[in-house]
Amino acid sequence: MAYAALSSLMYTLEQLLKPNQSLVCRNCTQQHVESLYQNLSAIQVFLNNTTTKDIETLKVIEKRIRNVVYKAEDRVDSSLRRIIQLADREDKWQKACTSFYEQLLKVEQQVYFLNKEVMLIDVNKHRSKSAELATTPFSQEKSTIEENTIVGMENDFNAILDHLISQTDELTVIPIFGMGGIGKTTLAKKVYDDSSIRSRFDEHAWVTISQEYNERQMLLEVVSSITGSNQEMSDDQLMEIVYRGLKGRRFLIVIDDIWSTEAWDQMQRIFPNDGNRSRILLTTRLKNVANYVSYPDFLPYSKSFLSLEDSWNLFTEKLFKKDPCPPLLEETGKHIVKQCRGLPLSIVVVAGILGKMDPRHDNWQKVEENLNSFFGTVSERCQSILSLSYSYLPQYLRACFLYVGGFPEDMEIDVSKLIRLWIAEQFVKARNNKRLEVVAEYLQELIDRSLILTGRQRANGRMKSCKIHDLLRQLCLSEAHTENVMNGNVLEAIDDQHRVILLSEVAEKHDYCMQHSSGIIRTFISMQVDFPIRMCSIVSQFKLLKVLDVLPVLYDFSCVIPHLIHLRYVAARIKGSLSLAKLRNLQTIILQSFERKKLEQPVDIWRMSELRHLDIGSPLYICNPVEAENDSIGEQPLCLLNNLQTLYLRNSPFIVEIIRTPNLKKLKILDRSEHPEWPAILDSLILLEELETLFIKLATFDLNKFSGNSLPCKIKKLSPNIKKLILSYTYIPWEVVNLLSNLPNLEVLKGYLAFTGTDWRLNEDVVFRKLKCLRIYFIGLERWEACSDNFPMLEQLLLDGLNELEEIPEGIGDIMTLKLITINSCSSGVENSAKRIQEEQESLGNYELQVQISPVISAKKIQQEQQSWGNNVLQLRKVVVCGGLVGMKGVFDLARLLAGYRVGRGVSRGGADLQVATKV
Repeated sequence: MAYAALSSLMYTLEQLLKPNQSLVCRNCTQQHVESLYQNLSAIQVFLNNTTTKDIETLKVIEKRIRNVVYKAEDRVDSSLRRIIQLADREDKWQKACTSFYEQLLKVEQQVYFLNKEVMLIDVNKHRSKSAELATTPFSQEKSTIEENTIVGMENDFNAILDHLISQTDELTVIPIFGMGGIGKTTLAKKVYDDSSIRSRFDEHAWVTISQEYNERQMLLEVVSSITGSNQEMSDDQLMEIVYRGLKGRRFLIVIDDIWSTEAWDQMQRIFPNDGNRSRILLTTRLKNVANYVSYPDFLPYSKSFLSLEDSWNLFTEKLFKKDPCPPLLEETGKHIVKQCRGLPLSIVVVAGILGKMDPRHDNWQKVEENLNSFFGTVSERCQSILSLSYSYLPQYLRACFLYVGGFPEDMEIDVSKLIRLWIAEQFVKARNNKRLEVVAEYLQELIDRSLILTGRQRANGRMKSCKIHDLLRQLCLSEAHTENVMNGNVLEAIDDQHRVILLSEVAEKHDYCMQHSSGIIRTFISMQVDFPIRMCSIVSQFKLLKVLDVLPVLYDFSCVIPHLIHLRYVAARIKGSLSLAKLRNLQTIILQSFERKKLEQPVDIWRMSELRHLDIGSPLYICNPVEAENDSIGEQPLCLLNNLQTLYLRNSPFIVEIIRTPNLKKLKILDRSEHPEWPAILDSLILLEELETLFIKLATFDLNKFSGNSLPCKIKKLSPNIKKLILSYTYIPWEVVNLLSNLPNLEVLKGYLAFTGTDWRLNEDVVFRKLKCLRIYFIGLERWEACSDNFPMLEQLLLDGLNELEEIPEGIGDIMTLKLITINSCSSGVENSAKRIQEEQESLGNYELQVQISPVISAKKIQQEQQSWGNNVLQLRKVVVCGGLVGMKGVFDLARLLAGYRVGRGVSRGGADLQVATKV
């Protein structure tokens, strides 16, 4: 985290170097700020260019850098805080500026000597024992864990076997890619030792590369495998022996645990390509390496986690050999094995630990009751393999990885939120003129390095959430604790912690420790709802806090936030009014109110030049920038919010004035007003040339609200960059919907009571060229005429509540990219046509198209089912259908959703008093 510490202080200095800053005297400080910045930058470059050959030495250097930079940042931030607080008191402000200048000189001197100190160190001259062990082929520790068994890998084994015996004559590389400990080496060893494979090849060699590529070691291993000798020769002589030994012969080479494309570039020169079906089997944790070495006909083979059944089979084979697991131990054993999350390494280690105990139920039950402690031991046994992945990470990714480990176990982490936090923490650096949200796709790099797992995906295929395997999470926590950067409810050494993430109830000891370390805590995130009142007063003491995320906490933070002037990220609930005037560094603002009131508390955000994400709820509202400018005579001028990327507007009376921010990428408008100025709003939307996501939700049924003769013209002028469009209660005519095909990059179109008319006809000139997902929800559509050419890239078709639609156009089934059709509570004609499309595709050999159908559930059926459970309170009232557009069979929509929600939330039968009254 030394790299992250440097980035954070450098960001503060960058703000001071901006031309329009007025905090301190530029004439006095600029030269010193620039000098300090240059020294910090030099240290950061040093870290970037330092290799990992001497891991222990590097850790010592990083700790030294981190400690000096943290203290320097504390001095700078504390001085700036006093200046901002005293801005309206001239006499004390001058003293604060003088104090800042003095502190700046001290910091400049300390960092100067730190820079000199690190530049005298050449960590590349050393080689630690840990690195040497990492490059030793078949180390004893590794061989005891990765034994030659493929329980649960039979399909993997057969797939690799097919590649090896394929009819391709050219020398072919077959990469196996996956997380450390997932069984890549085990699988490769089983294939390598298979008698049918051995007999197909004249020469065989196994080379283990590991983290630091050693060309000579690799050559010696190949020579030893081919000639049986291990002579002292030069590298050139060894290369000649290898090349001649393989020339004209069919060979199988296994290259295990390769970490770089450079290593492959050096190695491949010695392997002749004689067109005799020779093969190279390669394992790696890095996707970019697997892609680099693979051939077009043999894409990288991704080794996946074991299923629960296969995990259990592997566990029992390791522990009981050929004997079955005693029935009394089975339930407890399966619960323990489930915690391994399908990682073979973890399963084998668990079996090894339990194998040292007497196989009695009480012993296993004690393990089950203390799983956290038990898996702490498991994690320690696995760290020697997993930690290599962390050691090989470049500096800019380390902090990002450790940060993920602070989130709760098994949590699906929202990708958008994670990236915003990374940006606020200054883990993400701008490059190539790309916006930070794009550069922040460091997440994909961590996924490609087998450190983070993908979670749910969005309709357009982009990642919505991610997660981390429990063992890697333990690695994160271990490394973070070593570096004293994240608490995560660990109480030890909290006085050195800079980031605190609360995952459970706050213990009294924890409370006390935080109270005595408040001066240095820079990040405070709470995942819990229950939050003692005393904790709020403690948070208010975190004077230098930069990230505050307490949104789940049901407590009023309106008195705390205005005093945390260094905040870059705030997500919290409030009751009263809130002033953000002094919080000029804010990048993310997420505020929710406890009370649903009318708009009555304006918030001035028009001087926050760093603002990137804004989401505030009623009764707060963003003030009119025109009025703010009129009221700011003598103050810092308003800015255009050039950095603002995402904006959520809820019932704002100033939509037209606010959305003129030039670089907005995502806009969400939720409007309840009776007569919004939609013609003027559309004019403003047209000016948002960078807009990629637009979500408009109206709250009342008014067929004329979002219409007019000018609507088609305005729709045509929307930003061509729009990729995602979600509309609700807009009632746009189908002929106008067709004009959305003019948006060349539109990938997702979702409408919730958004379109009006009984007939949707798409002529051949209406082509949604990039549309991947189409969802239509509750409208009076009866006839739909379309063909595959109208939606050439469609992957998902989602239809909800279309009770009057006769059928899905037959041509939809001819879309080559279509993967999924979901039907929820639609007419029998829609259901039958979906089934026909699937049957026709299967007859043509396309078994990838999935059709999911949920039948219509009437309100009466829901009531009868509830009564059978003892709930006689459920009432149903007749729906008033507006304009004949909905045409539902009974009142099933809201009733079904609420009843399903009730059951899904686990409310016991007979004990719930669910009342549903639906109105439209």
